[in-house]
Amino acid sequence: SSPLMEQLNFFHDHTLLILIMITVLIAYIMFMLFFNKFTNRYLLHGQTIEIIWTILPAVILMFIAFPSLRLLYLMDEINSPLITLKAIGHQWYWSYEYSNFLNLEFDSYMIPTNELNTNGFRLLDVDNRIILPMNNQIRILVTATDVIHSWTVPSLGVKIDATPGRLNQTNFLINQPGLFFGQCSEICGANHSFMPIVIESIPMNYFIKWISSQMNSL
Repeated sequence: SSPLMEQLNFFHDHTLLILIMITVLIAYIMFMLFFNKFTNRYLLHGQTIEIIWTILPAVILMFIAFPSLRLLYLMDEINSPLITLKAIGHQWYWSYEYSNFLNLEFDSYMIPTNELNTNGFRLLDVDNRIILPMNNQIRILVTATDVIHSWTVPSLGVKIDATPGRLNQTNFLINQPGLFFGQCSEICGANHSFMPIVIESIPMNYFIKWISSQMNSL
């Protein structure tokens, strides 16, 4: 649901293909070793083959390392964000602040199972969702007030630690409307499993209407 996550998926497939090629080659060599009858009493060393099996793995590792480093730097880039969202981890809920707007902040608690609507998502739905515009760069600042948490939304390729006394930042772009779910991914105490994250991605004109309604209600 974001360009970064697409790139991460491509990198996963690329690496998996390399692993499959290595596995098939090694399996074939082992199979041939078991069943052939070749012997050579006088073979003490083979300079050529030793050079090949030293250089070839190094070349293969480069094919994995360069795309990996490219992605690593891409994930750290902050490209002129339109909106800054601040997420603060507590035991055991999240609170959010829209830094571009005055006094626009709220707490986000998981909805208990007995209060959930028929079409709700058990252990994933919250009372106050994060509303964000699609196709815009979003910067998120993450911190915590008590213990280490981790703000994670897998479908957007975002995972960042919330550390007390420290402000971490990352960015993402949502390329489609919808609901995106995440959870705290750092064990943070008894109710660690019960502090979900829900992002609702909407078109820009609806986001402006939502912001106006929130500002008017203050």
